[in-house]
Amino acid sequence: MSVEQPLWRALTAYRVLTMLYAVGLFATAHDEFARPWVAVAYFAVLCAWTLATLPRVASAARCTKRFLAADLTVAIAGILLTPVADAHERVQAGGPTLPSIWTAGAVLAFAIKGGWRWAALASSLVAVANLVERGSPARDTVHNVILVCIASIAIGYVVEVARASERTLARALEIEAATRERERLARDIHDSVLQVLAMVQRRGAVIGGEAAELGRMAGEQEVALRTLVSGGLVPVSRVSEDAAQGAVVRAVEEEPEESGPVDLRALLAPYAGARVSLAEPGAPVPLAPVAAREVAAAVGAALDNVRKHAGEQARAWILVEDEPDEVIVTVRDDGPGIPEGRLDQAEGEGRLGVALSIRGRLRDLGGSAELISVPGQGTEVELKVPKDLTDVRGKAERR
Repeated sequence: MSVEQPLWRALTAYRVLTMLYAVGLFATAHDEFARPWVAVAYFAVLCAWTLATLPRVASAARCTKRFLAADLTVAIAGILLTPVADAHERVQAGGPTLPSIWTAGAVLAFAIKGGWRWAALASSLVAVANLVERGSPARDTVHNVILVCIASIAIGYVVEVARASERTLARALEIEAATRERERLARDIHDSVLQVLAMVQRRGAVIGGEAAELGRMAGEQEVALRTLVSGGLVPVSRVSEDAAQGAVVRAVEEEPEESGPVDLRALLAPYAGARVSLAEPGAPVPLAPVAAREVAAAVGAALDNVRKHAGEQARAWILVEDEPDEVIVTVRDDGPGIPEGRLDQAEGEGRLGVALSIRGRLRDLGGSAELISVPGQGTEVELKVPKDLTDVRGKAERR
């Protein structure tokens, strides 16, 4: 239940009680009214309106802007009809208006629905109506107007704070639930899948032959899966559908916030294996998150080409160089190489693996990708990406 729901229930009771109070005031002094039939007609409308609209003030969803405007109109109309129904002497002496304190309920509905700004607007309109009814800014009129204004604005502000706290609590509970689920999945995976992959890797190395290759692949998958599990799950975000509806929220997908540079070595580590050697600096290689991911993806595409064109038995080497202004990643293999003109022919046939997966990624980052291949001497792919985080982030946003 929303934290503001008790406020709506209290407002419902307040409207009924203040309606009875306003009718009681008139009943005790009806003989002093100049035109009592005007007051009787207004109170008939007021009672019918209050009782008929009780379901409207039961929740924020039903209390629409149109209803609020109509409700405030009923209150202001009663204030302006007071000089018509009551005696002039009673009005000048500070006698109560026809709706009396029922008017505050209409203003409080604005406060609970829309916060302190809506409350300030509604109380200002009521203040103008009271000044018109009295004809001059008397002390008691100004006192009552200021009291209603301050009370409604304070309640509106409290409602806004309560809604913000409720959203924060809902988000915290959601993150806690997602964390527990992640830990449960990590335990299950560790107790089953990761242990099986580790066992396959060990047994394959002992048996040799094709089993050794199967063990190598199992080891690579174990590293990749362990990295994924340790990275955790990103919980969805819940935001309010309408700030005026408090706890009414909807789930939206939210990408993890990129808070700073990441170490490129951590993204390239899963590629290392029995036939892929990784040489990297001893210190972290910081890059903007989007640049690091794209470079790692380009390296993965290059290794896929090695397995596809050089064969499963080909070896590959990854060299990471951290220069002052740029990062250079070189992928070299001992395959047969690429015949001259073969890449242009493949691109003409619509096979754009190198053009898009490697060169395209680096080009979008402001870097470059050079491919050097000599038949019989393997292939070398050199990837260069600038370390200027601002420039990289700007290019990524324009993609």
